[in-house]
Amino acid sequence: MARWDPDGKLAVVTGASSGIGRCLCKRLAAAGCNVIAVARRGDRLRELANEQQGLIAVVGDVTDASIHLEIESVVRSQGGTLDLLINNAGIGGIGPFADANPTRLRKIMDVNFFAPAELTRRLLPALLASPDAVICNICSVLGHRAVPDKSEYCASKFALHGWSDALRCELATTSVHVTLVSPS
Repeated sequence: MARWDPDGKLAVVTGASSGIGRCLCKRLAAAGCNVIAVARRGDRLRELANEQQGLIAVVGDVTDASIHLEIESVVRSQGGTLDLLINNAGIGGIGPFADANPTRLRKIMDVNFFAPAELTRRLLPALLASPDAVICNICSVLGHRAVPDKSEYCASKFALHGWSDALRCELATTSVHVTLVSPS
């Protein structure tokens, strides 16, 4: 694949109100990409949209199926073709597994694995309509190497890693590329 050019393209970035997501939104928009920025914190998202032209804010939780429908609707309103999906939203959990509860495990898996998988499934037709689309899943080195007291987080990132590898194989004959980024 040649170097991906963001100019004139459409991207969706989850977890856009801070950190890596916010930075990616700013860089993409500065390079001429139209960005649908998704995050729970509406005040921070609106601040970002005011700072940067080319951003469309979608406020909501990525685990909420109605937000997936809203994102899909915005993609359709922008022409129906999606060139980049960055599944960046994520949460952590620290502490021994034995001391945690099922609610923490489910929340971590919902945000870090199920939400990106379901959002990707929903947006796949729009991605397939692009001649050079990319699905970029933001993982972690803890999706490659497990550590104590972060077992649930590691499990969610290992799941994201494995799913990304399998999805890359499934989409190998299409115009959609799948990449996994694992910050430390």
